[in-house]
Amino acid sequence: MNMQVAKNSVVTLEYHVTDPDGEVVDEGREPIIYLHGGYDDIFPKIEESLQGKTVGESVQVKLQPDEAFGDYDAELVQVESRKDFPAELQVGMQFEGGPEDGGDEDLIIYRVTEIADGKVVLDGNHPLAGMALVFTCTVAAIRNASAEEIEHGHVHSGGDSCE
Repeated sequence: MNMQVAKNSVVTLEYHVTDPDGEVVDEGREPIIYLHGGYDDIFPKIEESLQGKTVGESVQVKLQPDEAFGDYDAELVQVESRKDFPAELQVGMQFEGGPEDGGDEDLIIYRVTEIADGKVVLDGNHPLAGMALVFTCTVAAIRNASAEEIEHGHVHSGGDSCE
């Protein structure tokens, strides 16, 4: 009897992601391993499409921006003075930033998108924000989750317990 993707199973997916025109945005070099069953380990629409699948079965799911990395938010783009940054600054570098009051649960990763005229443009949007994505995946493995994984709501890699 083939095991099926079900609540509290650990699923390994071979995957790749394209935009709606077929341009690859993530070639999925490393498989995704996630805990199935509403733990927010993977986008809900993908999880729904995998329910009941067995090893070797594939699904293709089209995600609208709000089902993937969210809509592009212009308020997450900031322009800062160049002098506030290290000398070796380059486009593509990432910095952590947060609200002025310093609460770190709202930490945002800002990516440098432009450096010009003594100013640095930082974008806190995920690089794939605002994009519809086509997620194609094949179930590579399924196993039952351990009690500890279920309790913690995520997969423990290589049998390590989490800190």
